[in-house]
Amino acid sequence: MAARNVVLDARVAYLRWLGMAIGRDTKISLKARIDKTNPRGVHIGDGTLIAVDATVLAHDLVRTLHTDTYIGRNCFIGTRATILPGVTVGDNCIVAAGAVVNTDLPSGTIAAGNPARVVRSGVTTRKWGILEDGYQAALSLYD
Repeated sequence: MAARNVVLDARVAYLRWLGMAIGRDTKISLKARIDKTNPRGVHIGDGTLIAVDATVLAHDLVRTLHTDTYIGRNCFIGTRATILPGVTVGDNCIVAAGAVVNTDLPSGTIAAGNPARVVRSGVTTRKWGILEDGYQAALSLYD
């Protein structure tokens, strides 16, 4: 487990070296695709987790668009989710597996689908997008 964390941390360090703004305690899967065409346009907050095969874009070749894409703090971006260029995902958001986010998501929401739609609001997450109520329920099992 320790070796895996070293590799994940090295990848985040490399992405920062490219010019991406990536917060502390952020985990990005080795198989996630983060836009290297416009690395300075990628902004990811503290404590966010980006799962396997997720894609975060900050450019659109067809429209010759190079823009900023923001993902907030304590978010979870699910497997094979796609965050399109110019989108802002607020703090404490969960993007479901396979979702395609083409519009901004307000903080504290869960979004799913293609195109992604808000399916739940008013959620609170901990580090890596873990739902607060789910975390508390799991803790109560051990009391």
